Amino acid sequence: MCRHLGYLGPLRGVGDVLTAGSHSLRVQSYAPKDMRGGGTINADGFGAAWWGRGGVSSYRNAMPIWSDPAVDDVLAGVESTAVVAAVRSATVGMPVERSACAPFTDDTWAFSHNGVVFGFPEVLVELASEVPTLDLLTLPAPTDSAALWVILRHLLRDHEPEKALRELASRVQAASPKPRLNLLLGDGRTLYATTMYHSLAVLDTGDSVTVASEPLDDNPAWTPIGDHQFVCARPGHIDITDL
Repeated sequence: MCRHLGYLGPLRGVGDVLTAGSHSLRVQSYAPKDMRGGGTINADGFGAAWWGRGGVSSYRNAMPIWSDPAVDDVLAGVESTAVVAAVRSATVGMPVERSACAPFTDDTWAFSHNGVVFGFPEVLVELASEVPTLDLLTLPAPTDSAALWVILRHLLRDHEPEKALRELASRVQAASPKPRLNLLLGDGRTLYATTMYHSLAVLDTGDSVTVASEPLDDNPAWTPIGDHQFVCARPGHIDITDL
């Protein structure tokens, strides 16, 4: 059910963020350790978003991350202090295409979802009815993750990120039977994440912070995040509260 990560810290190559570590995001695409019954590999595409002077840029591909030479040949030369990235394991019945790959972005935000909304699309009808019709007509892809992004983007227009994510998670949980809702949101300065029936860990080195579905290496400083938690992270600051 996908893997994702967020990085904030000193300037790094985007490709390095995706590939550094003995259990990097690229390794997690074919050898994840903690999928918790949500699949075995993450071969249905990948993506990365990063922040620069012009705002958010992104690269997405429906190919497995291990088969795309752009990761080493192109993204390694693109540098940023903030990255959100994901590898995808598509839910049965949902399309395998570039537009369905996280992270989903706008001018400010990058968003990723690890998990599944059981009963989609019916269980999201009420929530989606509150979203402007134009947003629904421009849904990036016919998937639960893309729908969550469109709903969250609408909530962010009126709420701070923490309140928007908490409301989204609460209302989806009320509508869907035990949804897997590990959500990751970044704006280039702060990372926000939730855990709901999926794994997450955080590493804070003081000058950088990484939030990832699984630790990227054997550093004992990685902090595992329990279930139904909310994480707000910046370099030198991690706040973990009940979701």
